Amino acid sequence: MFRTEPGRRRGPVLALLAAASLVLTLGGCAADTVTPADARGEAKAADAARGSVDCAKVKCIALTFDAGPGKDTPRLLDILKEKNVKATFFLLGEKHVKRYPEVVKRIAGEGHEVANHTWSHRILTDLDASEVRDELSRTQDAIAKITGRKPTLMRPPQGRTDGTVSDVARELGLAQVLWSITAKDYSTEDSALIRQRVLDQAHGDGIILLHDIYGGTVPAVPGIIDELKRRGYTFVTVPQLLAPGKVEPGTVYRPEKPEQDD
Repeated sequence: MFRTEPGRRRGPVLALLAAASLVLTLGGCAADTVTPADARGEAKAADAARGSVDCAKVKCIALTFDAGPGKDTPRLLDILKEKNVKATFFLLGEKHVKRYPEVVKRIAGEGHEVANHTWSHRILTDLDASEVRDELSRTQDAIAKITGRKPTLMRPPQGRTDGTVSDVARELGLAQVLWSITAKDYSTEDSALIRQRVLDQAHGDGIILLHDIYGGTVPAVPGIIDELKRRGYTFVTVPQLLAPGKVEPGTVYRPEKPEQDD
């Protein structure tokens, strides 16, 4: 079992697999990654806060939404409440958090995880440290002003991260969360296709990437939830997926999709 702290050396085979997978999938992201299972495995149960679900024993999956809130987010929250599902929302500061403060308050109030997706969706690996800090800290402050709490998670736009981004994230108390399942809902409004793409890729310990700002996404969510529940999945937030592991600022978390999931 390798250590989860950023910058530590891990077993050579695991490190090469993680690095190769990330480069092939995301391009331009050079940071080492930690899987949910690794985070759980290294945690000390005696001093870590456990979520209400033990993902070491049940088949968990995390539903995440980027780039909102938007006009369809209240309907999404209605669906999640009806289905008794908690999700993780990576929010954009400019034109989103500022425009929909009541929706941000509702996301937090209904038990979902509120996270940071930068201020204006600039590609962080194209920026210097001060610019990365500005993109993240402005959204941290805007969310805290509404909810009373700064996020502990962030997702870099397009999943692009590097050492500078990791250093700034660590400074601001933010862990980085990538994904293993994407419907590419930015490219289609076909809700049936979005649903099928998610279902085709679903796996235990998976993190689903969707966007609550595109027209076809929210209508696809009920079918995604119903079918994955039928398959025996339990929906959790990202912190619950890692529990009893503690979120470590600066660390990049990304699930590895197995060749075959049972």
